[in-house]
Amino acid sequence: MSNASYHLLGRSGLRVSPFSLGTMTFGTEWGWGTERDIAKNLFDVYLEHGGNFFDTADMYTNGTSEIWTGEFIADRGVRDRVVIATKYSYNAEPGNPNAGGNHRKNLMRALEGSLKRLNTDYIDLYYLHTWDRVTPVEEVMRTMDDAVRAGKIRYVGLSDTPAWYAAKAQTLAQWRGYEPVAAMQLEYSMIERNAELEFSDLAAESGMGLVAWSPLAMGLLSGKYKPSQGGQFGDGRLQTTSGSGHAAPGFDKLTARNFAIVAELERVAQDIDRPMAQVALNWLYHRKGMSSVIVGATKPEQLQQTMRSLEFTIPAEQLARLNAISEPARPFPYYMFADNHQHRIHGNVPVNSQPAAFAPVTHIPVAAAE
Repeated sequence: MSNASYHLLGRSGLRVSPFSLGTMTFGTEWGWGTERDIAKNLFDVYLEHGGNFFDTADMYTNGTSEIWTGEFIADRGVRDRVVIATKYSYNAEPGNPNAGGNHRKNLMRALEGSLKRLNTDYIDLYYLHTWDRVTPVEEVMRTMDDAVRAGKIRYVGLSDTPAWYAAKAQTLAQWRGYEPVAAMQLEYSMIERNAELEFSDLAAESGMGLVAWSPLAMGLLSGKYKPSQGGQFGDGRLQTTSGSGHAAPGFDKLTARNFAIVAELERVAQDIDRPMAQVALNWLYHRKGMSSVIVGATKPEQLQQTMRSLEFTIPAEQLARLNAISEPARPFPYYMFADNHQHRIHGNVPVNSQPAAFAPVTHIPVAAAE
């Protein structure tokens, strides 16, 4: 029996595990990933460690990800135990603009397709995958609410949108009585901390739990890259993409700044005798607004190690070192909200929104075994 703990997703009542299993690796249609038997092993290992939160999307591995996820859940008979999150937005039919985007026609088309592939009557958490820049937010939130009322989805999520758009969506939901946004999925890691400029505060203030993708920065924080051992070289996916001259946004991670972060992470991991990946995931899970961190693996032993990432506390000294080396740039207007500037507003005395005990964390202990 697992001793896993669970937390509410944002301000919803949905209980999710600290780590969500990303299933983009279920299938090899994209030239990498896992075969079915390995994917099933990963699924089983995740459940055995108390995980209950599966992340997929309609376009992952051309639909295989959703199909296998649905089949594995059915085979184990755990549909009511697990939380399925999937997404819509991307176009799988070139030349047809209505086969992609955030609008009502595509949302309803994509949702029906996901329900069939997952072989389920409902989706627990349905995300808008990526902002399309043109669909009115009113249309998205109304259609999401219609799907909730129809019983086809339980909770609403946004992924990869601007902060102003997410704030507008949440305000609209509250104003019009639509189902509120329970989660925001964003790239977030020790390498990519720009979510802290807007989204961390937005999550805390508006009740949208952060769900982090690429928590190991495309593998850069995984331990495969160790500067002490010449780890900035190799033939991994990051090197191949970066060296091609056609690196997509998000893949251009092989920089001097990022390797300085990796080097400090390696030193901290050595100090506390923990794998680099575990330290990076532990650090991330304890950031403001975080509800769950999406993790992936291609080997069961990798996932077993990942699921143990919260079994320790990073000492204050080492935590301060990681925070300092990875501090994101603060362009205007964000530098005006940093501590050194805010001190001028508050008379150089500490001012907090509420006393620390104003909203203590509710902890429901596990009953003692009889």
